[in-house]
Amino acid sequence: MSLHTSFHIGGPADALVIPADMEDVRKVLRIAREEKTPLTVVGNGSNLLVRDKGIRGIVLKLGNALKHWEQNDGRFVFGSGVSLAQCCRIIGDAGYTGMEFAVGIPGSLGGAVYMNAGAYDGEMKDAVVSVQVMTRSGEVKTLSRDDLKFAYRHSALQDSDVIVLEAELMVKPGDKAAIQAKMDDFSQRRISKQPLDVPSAGSTFKRPEGRFVGQMVEESGLKGFRIGGAEVSVKHAGFIVNVDHATASDVLQLIEYIQKKILENYNVQLIPEVLVLGEV
Repeated sequence: MSLHTSFHIGGPADALVIPADMEDVRKVLRIAREEKTPLTVVGNGSNLLVRDKGIRGIVLKLGNALKHWEQNDGRFVFGSGVSLAQCCRIIGDAGYTGMEFAVGIPGSLGGAVYMNAGAYDGEMKDAVVSVQVMTRSGEVKTLSRDDLKFAYRHSALQDSDVIVLEAELMVKPGDKAAIQAKMDDFSQRRISKQPLDVPSAGSTFKRPEGRFVGQMVEESGLKGFRIGGAEVSVKHAGFIVNVDHATASDVLQLIEYIQKKILENYNVQLIPEVLVLGEV
């Protein structure tokens, strides 16, 4: 799975399937049911840490599939495999505003909805109207924004086993030049502040209320601290990066060490934002 995550970390999956369309998704679900095989669904692996022993059963990867999209005025429907960056560009190029915040967030639309991804002045909940999902029995359903129960880096999708097929976004008309300028500004901020040149899974921890993770980690003297090949980024202490063939064990030990130090120094319990999957 190291070839399928932005961390470049992870043991093997027993089987990896990239579906061409919704019918392929339904077929994989049927096979998993009939063979009583575990099924794990991932996007494009940008917010994911796979353990060193890998994942048993079938991994269904949607990040390179389900890339359809359509527009009707300010209503956009995107397949869950469309990259978030592409969604932003398509919406901005059409002269609509509301998704600029997501221009530099890695990952697929489906994963972004699942996590209620956000940055700067926005979150996915601000634009999502509904989501089409498939149950493990192969039934297609539509969930409204209210059904999704969005919260900070959370949606009801995390508490269910449905598979996101597509999402409907509603945005407002705007000035193309202003939209592009805003996206350029956000992109430049990311480039200047985040370690985009080394493998990572994005921000390692959720932001505690009233605190900044990077600041606490840096003030605790952990910037550049390493366990094995995993390092607290010297560019932004809110990121753990893979600097030298890190294992999942390296990353998990580093996460635990950071949590311990921040709890000691600030009485704050850091909660990982990175999703951890795989055999223990």
